[in-house]
Amino acid sequence: MFKMSAQGPVGMMMAVVFAATPNDKKSPSNDLSLEELSLYTTPQPKLRYLEPPVGSLEQGVTTVRHATQPYLSWGQGVYGKVKPHVDSAVQMGTDGYVYLQNPPPEFYPRAGVIGFAGILGLFLARGSRWKKLVYPSGLMAIGASLYYPQKASEIAKATGDGIYDWALQAYVTMEQLVKKPILSKEKVQTSPKEETKA
Repeated sequence: MFKMSAQGPVGMMMAVVFAATPNDKKSPSNDLSLEELSLYTTPQPKLRYLEPPVGSLEQGVTTVRHATQPYLSWGQGVYGKVKPHVDSAVQMGTDGYVYLQNPPPEFYPRAGVIGFAGILGLFLARGSRWKKLVYPSGLMAIGASLYYPQKASEIAKATGDGIYDWALQAYVTMEQLVKKPILSKEKVQTSPKEETKA
């Protein structure tokens, strides 16, 4: 065994270092590998992933999530359709608030007359629900049309066009429903006559 020693100051300590050459066969440490020494052997780990047991809280949350999934997806679709309308309503409310902060001088008397017409309509509409719906709204519309004739004519025109379109669609639909059964009865009646002629 080749010995090499080095002595020198390392701080205040002296150290001696011994090293062996790789050709030296007399060393007992060359006969053993690191895996054979019990100090350096490590058992092979037997690891596997185990799912933690599912608790009752997790089962309840999963059940609720699966039960509400169709409704949540439906709600998201409805939210996408309703959101623009809600945004426009909020904008209209904001605009109305700004308008009421500095209204024109005749606004409050006109609003009072229109509101009084609605209350008068409720007073006159005793008895049926139909009258309670028609009288106040009709009297308020008449009062508003007296003060705002241009807006009233625009609304009346748009409403009239909408009612005309709706009535036309209803007429076409009824016409199609009435004609289909008549045509089918005629076909049924003509087919047995044709069979007897043949």
